[in-house]
Amino acid sequence: MTRHHHRIRRSAIAGAATLSVVAGVAGAAPVAGAAESGPRLSLLAASKTVTLDRWEGEPGVYLDLGTYITAEGGPLEFRVTRASYEEPVIARQIVGDGDASRSTTLPEGLVKDFSGLPDFLRVSFEDASGKEVLNTTETFCPNNASGRIRPDAPSTSPYPESCPTNPFTLGSVWGVENGWATNTNQGWDSEPVDLPAGQYTAKVAVAENYRKLFGMADEERTVKVTVRERTWDEEGGGVGLAPAGPDSAKSSTAHSAHSGHGAHAAAPPGHSLGASGHGGHQSRGADAPTPPAAPHALVAGPRAAEAGDGPGRTDGSRIAPALKAAAERPTGRASVPDVPMPDLRALPAYDIAVTDGEDGDDPDKDYLAFSANVWNAGPAPLVVDGFRSPGEDLMDAYQYFHDAQGKQVGYAPAGTMEWDARVGHEHWHFTDFASYRLLGADQKEVVRSGKEAFCLANTDAIDYTVENANWHPNNTDLSTACGVENSISVREVLDVGSGDTYTQYRPGQSFEITDLPNGTYYIEVLANPENRLHETDLTNNVALREVILGGESGARTVKVPPHHLVDAS
Repeated sequence: MTRHHHRIRRSAIAGAATLSVVAGVAGAAPVAGAAESGPRLSLLAASKTVTLDRWEGEPGVYLDLGTYITAEGGPLEFRVTRASYEEPVIARQIVGDGDASRSTTLPEGLVKDFSGLPDFLRVSFEDASGKEVLNTTETFCPNNASGRIRPDAPSTSPYPESCPTNPFTLGSVWGVENGWATNTNQGWDSEPVDLPAGQYTAKVAVAENYRKLFGMADEERTVKVTVRERTWDEEGGGVGLAPAGPDSAKSSTAHSAHSGHGAHAAAPPGHSLGASGHGGHQSRGADAPTPPAAPHALVAGPRAAEAGDGPGRTDGSRIAPALKAAAERPTGRASVPDVPMPDLRALPAYDIAVTDGEDGDDPDKDYLAFSANVWNAGPAPLVVDGFRSPGEDLMDAYQYFHDAQGKQVGYAPAGTMEWDARVGHEHWHFTDFASYRLLGADQKEVVRSGKEAFCLANTDAIDYTVENANWHPNNTDLSTACGVENSISVREVLDVGSGDTYTQYRPGQSFEITDLPNGTYYIEVLANPENRLHETDLTNNVALREVILGGESGARTVKVPPHHLVDAS
C-alpha cells in the first residue's frame, strides 16, 4: 500500500514540556474571582523557555509555546450544534452533572464553526531589543492534546480528541476534563508565523471577552523563545524522515484536508497529519492511507517518534486499532431483527476544483475533483464483515445487527468486498456503499464517477451530539481499517456520529468534464445506492451540490455557490 510520507515537525520545548511536565508544575490554586457557576479555568505555561524549529523550506514556525488551559471544580464542556445548514452555529456551555446539569448559551456570533473558540488567545512577541514584532490571536480547541495535572484527577477524559473542521459538520462536543490541562496550540491546524531565527519574549493571555465569560483572572504568561533554523541535511533532521518532495504534496495543494479524526489525507505542504490529536479524523486523498504519524502532543516534544496512550501518558495520542471480524462466517438463517439500526446520510460535496487529473489520468483532459462524505446518524453503528473463501478475490459481506446491550442478534447478506490491487488502494473495498453522479441542470445524469467500492473508516466527526455517538471510534486509520491481500476476513465499521470522507483524486473517481457544455450542474452524493444495507431511514440518502462550469477545454473553471450558510467550495 503506497503511503504519502510527510516530514514531522519537531518543536523541541526546552525542559521537555510534555504533559508530564505540566503535571509537575500545575498544582494550581483556584483562580481568584473565578465564576462560581462553572469550572475554575487557568492559563498555565509548562516551561519558562521553549525552542521552536524553523525548517528549511517551511513558511514559518508553529507557535507551540507549551501553554495550557486547566479546569478545576468540574469539567469545561460545550455542546456545539446547528439545526441545519440554513441556521448558524450555536454553542452552549454545560455546567453540572446528569440531572443537575444546566446549559448557558454563549453570545450570539461568538462561535462561527466547530474548530474551537476563535481569537481565544492573544500572543505577542518582542525581540531582544524589546520591540514588538508579532501580535496575533489563536483559536482554542478544548479537545486538543491533553493530560492530567494532578494524580487524583480522572484517569481518562471522555471528550473527543479533536475539533472537527469538516464544513458540513452538524454537531460537536468539546471538553476539558476536571483536573486536566489542554494544549492551547492547534499544531498543524494553526497558521505558521514568519519569525526569523533569534531570541524572543512571548507574552500569552486569554482575551478579555473570554476572561469575563468564564470568570478567569487577568493573567499573562511569559515564555522565552529561541527560533532556530534547521535543514534536512543535518544529522537526525526530521525524526529520520526525508523531506517531502514536491510530488508528495501535489494532490493537496488545491484541496486542504478537513479535520474532524484519524489521518487519511495528504497533508498540506509543511504539515503532518496526526492520528488523533487536534485534526484527528481527516478527509483522505482517495483511499490512500498515510502512515500513523505522531499527533500534536508528541510532535511538539522530544518523543515525537512515539504514539499511543500508555501508563502516565493519556495525552490524546491514541491511534485507534482496527476491529476484528467474527471468527467465522454466520450460520443459520439470515434475519433482520427489530433493533436499533444505522442511519446513513449523504453530505453535500465540497473541496471542489478543476484539475488535470492524478495518477494516470489523461493530462490533456479536465476533471472535476471534489470531496464527499457519507455519515451515520445512528442510533446504531454500521457493522459489515467480509469472509473470504480460500483462493477467491471476493469476500462475502454481511451486515450485523446488535441489541441495546451489544449482543449480536441477527445478520443479513450485504453484497461483497473486493480486493483492489491498484497502487494507492491495496485493501478490501465494500461495494455499493455510495455512488457519485454529475447531474445536469435538469438533475438528470450526465457523468457517473467510477468510484463504487469503499474501504470504510471513521474519518470525520460529523455530529457527536446524536444518540449513541461514539466519541472514540475505532477504524479511523486506513493503514489498519480494511485488511491486507492475505486477509481471510475483515470488519469495516461506520460508527455513530462519524462519517467517511473521500477526496476524488484517483483515476476514474472524478468527473471528466473536458467537453461538457458550460452551465449549471449538480454533484450528487448517494448513500446506500442499491438499498442493500438495512437502516432506519432511506429518504435522507441523497445530497446535491450546485456547480457552475465555465471556460474552455484545457482551461475549464468552476464556481461553487454557497450551500445555504455554508460557503465551502
